[in-house]
Amino acid sequence: MNIEKLRKIAGREEIDYQFLLSVLSEYAHPRDKISSWLRAGDLIRVKKGLYVFGKDSALHPYSKEVIANLIYGPSAISKSYALSYYGMIPERVTQVTSVTNKRNKSFNTPIGFFSYQYLNNNKFSIGIQLMQGSAGSSYLIASPEKALCDHIHLTDKMIKLQGVEDLKSYLLEDLRIDENFFGSFELTLLSEIAAAYKDSRLNFLLKFIKQWKQDNA
Repeated sequence: MNIEKLRKIAGREEIDYQFLLSVLSEYAHPRDKISSWLRAGDLIRVKKGLYVFGKDSALHPYSKEVIANLIYGPSAISKSYALSYYGMIPERVTQVTSVTNKRNKSFNTPIGFFSYQYLNNNKFSIGIQLMQGSAGSSYLIASPEKALCDHIHLTDKMIKLQGVEDLKSYLLEDLRIDENFFGSFELTLLSEIAAAYKDSRLNFLLKFIKQWKQDNA
């Protein structure tokens, strides 16, 4: 089997070891064939058991979002990468940041750095949505509200915010969040997150968004 035929059978850019074994089931030594594809650069090993097609054999760019979910799970993309993904902050974030209900973990791979930060089950499950990628793939990502709350609660957990005005300065000056997103924030979801996280700064966020919506109605 050549790499073009494998690519056609796969129908997507992200494949795992079990898929390769099933496709190469007629080979006496399937690992040798996989190794030859890796040496030629036709496949790239992201981590043990997970691969993407090399640039000369890929039909489309691989999805870092799909891969982030596959590397370590259960997990959902969140925090700074999600904020950048939604266009809420001006920076382009390359490290894919996720939350998980398992222990903290990070992976430095040939296609980038992926990090995972722990949230207990009650916090982890709120505000996660399923997004459709290319070729029928899908991935879990935090809603804009959850991504922002996770960033405050986890990434900037040491930043002290004493009230709504501090919170406003943090959002607009430190994070430089696009104000246009505030109008689409769901107050019910924000309230649910604030109650579960028990972080006073998220209560300030909820108050700020309520006031912003009233002022801009």
